[in-house]
Amino acid sequence: MLRVLVVLPMYGGSLPVGCFAAEGLRENGCLVELFEGPAFHPVFCALKELKVGSERLDALQNSFLQHVSQCVTAKAEAFAPDLVLCPAQAPLDIASLKQLRRAGIRTAMWFVEDFRLFTYWRAFAPYYDLFAVIQKEPFFSELAALGMDNILYLPLAALPSLHRPLAPDARGEKEFGAELSFVGAGYPNRRKAFAGLRDLGLKIWGTEWEGDPDIAPMLQKNGERIDSEDCVRIFNAASINLNLHSSIRPDPPVVQGDFINPRTFEIAACGAFQLTDRRGLLPELFSPEEIVTFSDLDELREKILYFKARPEERAAFAARARQRALAEHTYAARMKSLLEFAAERLPGFGRHEDIDWPENMPEDMRAAVSGLIRDLALPADVSFTDLAAAVRGKSGVLSDAEAALLFLDEWKKLYG
Repeated sequence: MLRVLVVLPMYGGSLPVGCFAAEGLRENGCLVELFEGPAFHPVFCALKELKVGSERLDALQNSFLQHVSQCVTAKAEAFAPDLVLCPAQAPLDIASLKQLRRAGIRTAMWFVEDFRLFTYWRAFAPYYDLFAVIQKEPFFSELAALGMDNILYLPLAALPSLHRPLAPDARGEKEFGAELSFVGAGYPNRRKAFAGLRDLGLKIWGTEWEGDPDIAPMLQKNGERIDSEDCVRIFNAASINLNLHSSIRPDPPVVQGDFINPRTFEIAACGAFQLTDRRGLLPELFSPEEIVTFSDLDELREKILYFKARPEERAAFAARARQRALAEHTYAARMKSLLEFAAERLPGFGRHEDIDWPENMPEDMRAAVSGLIRDLALPADVSFTDLAAAVRGKSGVLSDAEAALLFLDEWKKLYG
């Protein structure tokens, strides 16, 4: 049974990706532990309230991040994973990556950001055993030039248990219903593109839209952050979901980029209709019969007006996109690809001797253990150490059987 430690970022767009990846790993039969990066975020924010000089603040923040990185290392040493998976922005520094490599613990980064815009990968990539990315060339060549051999193209995905169709709901329709909607941050290109769509009934959800009088009438919930569950409600309640990939430049508003954002897969898995800007890597993931695209603002307006009047066509596109997403673009499928790649590229990956079950375990304890294995949805042949690790990962009060199991595990460590 493979053990994977997923290191969650303290905040940011990679945080939900890390959570969804953990679910995908569990669906592949892995024993998963989370390093809860968000638990450290309030302290990181508190440093900014000290009102010290910028140089002193930088030093304090760097020192704190080093401490968090050492916490990741300590967690990894205690859990003894086969793999440490880090989404982009995970709080793991180079010193800790070197430490994990010396300990024989394999590491993987899933870099779910634009490599041209966020370039910190140059410093970190050589210290990971695997580097999964959402773009292809020239990113592959630039990583290879740094000495990284194990590079995997791994697009984003959807989590079907979350990203799913919802039955019509009066409250949801009132709160989230829209003929035309968008969920996301207020990047410059989106501000320019959406300013001219007010007459079409556009509603916008998300952060970083403040200070724009053209956008203000369309902005919902005062620009609050929208959680994953509400995103699903918005996708389901909209007649047309706009999906415009971000750019830090206002011109051109529609950029002919390559990678595919998570919203593409999530809207599709919800069985909702979307209009998406054309992307270089989209045709190999969805066909023109599954997702409708646009290349400029004139084409966007034209297709909004066309599909507004054709609900049956919208439903047909949405159904085909959902079928494709569930068949090929789930986090379980992505994590399966990652694990297979690791097994192919990393010698000895996942091959370890499990500690045997105690020979003298009483029959009533064996019966209780069988119940624990069922309750935790673990394989029937799970090792003793993996079962003990799964019990340690639970929250709440221990049952008598769980407490006895952990006591026996400690006894084995002390006395063999």
